[in-house]
Amino acid sequence: MSEELLILFLIVIVASSLQTSTGYGFSIVGTPFLLLVFPFHEAIQINIILSICLSSVMIYSIRNEIDFTLLKRLIYGSPAGLLAGIFIYLFMNTALIKLGVGIIVLILTMLLISNLTVKRTGFKDTATGGLSGLLTTSIGVPGPPLLLYFSGARIDKTVLRSTTLAFYLFVYTISLIMQITFGETNSEIWISSALALPALFLGVALGRLVFKKITQKVFLNITYVILIFTGIYLVITSI
Repeated sequence: MSEELLILFLIVIVASSLQTSTGYGFSIVGTPFLLLVFPFHEAIQINIILSICLSSVMIYSIRNEIDFTLLKRLIYGSPAGLLAGIFIYLFMNTALIKLGVGIIVLILTMLLISNLTVKRTGFKDTATGGLSGLLTTSIGVPGPPLLLYFSGARIDKTVLRSTTLAFYLFVYTISLIMQITFGETNSEIWISSALALPALFLGVALGRLVFKKITQKVFLNITYVILIFTGIYLVITSI
């Protein structure tokens, strides 16, 4: 096994186990480390392909826990964000987007830790879907808007995990189609993704075990750590 493949395996195991246990984490943790191994556009597409596979594996077992009203609102809001994001991905300086998002994530995370709460509305649900769509096609990281909003709204961890995974399956699939249609892909992306599948399945199994053992309080603490990590990563990589 080559050193590059071994690193890919380790990244995918950790990221997929975190995603399975919390509903977040694959892109947030995986993308920064994938960028150490692959060029920007290849890392983004590998992340998206593996995220689609992970959500596809999980969706049947969690289908009864999904908040379908919330899911529909997220999906309704996503097309505008997806379209805006693909232009950023193809033509604009993603560093500025990453810097802005990183700073906002860090500020809002500090507010959440200070017990800031968010009251859910239909408009906020839809707007969150739009922001998530924008970050999916532009930098391959849809999680921060969902994580911030749902944590502030104190949504139950089971509903949160299931609904976000279902949304990811939709938004990642559309994002991949758009990136291939308007951009490009190559065989290395698909071969690397295929080789990483065993690591992804192992991560899913580990994540399911962890999910059964964590309380809502621990879940929130993990959420804050993920958000802080994401904010710092986005700021550092944009400078």
